[in-house]
Amino acid sequence: MKQFAVIQHTYAEFLGLIENQLEKRDIGFAYFRPFVGQELPGSAGQFDALFILGAKTPPTDHDEAPWHDDELKLIGVFREAKRPFVGIGYGALLLAEYEGGRSSAEPFHNAYWTVAHKTPAGAGDAVADALDGRPVLVMANGSVTLPQGVEPLVVDDEGRWLVIRPDALAYGLLCRPELKPGMIEDMIMEAHRDTPPDIGALLEAARRHWQDTQVTTDQLIVALVRELDLMTERRKMPVFRLNISE
Repeated sequence: MKQFAVIQHTYAEFLGLIENQLEKRDIGFAYFRPFVGQELPGSAGQFDALFILGAKTPPTDHDEAPWHDDELKLIGVFREAKRPFVGIGYGALLLAEYEGGRSSAEPFHNAYWTVAHKTPAGAGDAVADALDGRPVLVMANGSVTLPQGVEPLVVDDEGRWLVIRPDALAYGLLCRPELKPGMIEDMIMEAHRDTPPDIGALLEAARRHWQDTQVTTDQLIVALVRELDLMTERRKMPVFRLNISE
């Protein structure tokens, strides 16, 4: 069975809408939660892909996110093993940083609704096609300036990057296709979370765009499956069991 490793950073931010799409395709997923002390996967050998989800911290805050460096290394492990990688929100910023981008804590609240626009670099890319012209919610604390050689496939209304694909098996998405209105409500209620000052308006827009969001997410997952060949099960390392007889 296909199995994805999913790195989760807060209780409120999980695969959300994406879960149903993966389950429909008989794709399993295992959550790893470093924010409660759980260790990250030691290798890519037992997984077919890696997803790194959103977080409440910018990529510069290593005190609040001491797992930052380990997750950068994990991205490298999956990339070297030729396993697909998808970074969403914080995960997208990590991918850009892994590629050599410059991280910043500003703007701390990088959260807004916009329309996605495909760039010339996104020509022929199914993910860029799926998002082009669609309303999307961007939510990622902090920012990363893209390094030379990494061109965005999709940008927002102001020309800021939303989607990157530094190689054939890796995507970074600053838009949040997994978010349900209820997940945003959970973010508001989450203890010790600094939410955007206009979080109420963002939530209201999420409710208003709910039907469109479901369509966008459906189209996006179909595109990711196609571009990353997610229906192909990668060769996994055998798990050995020792039978010790007295």
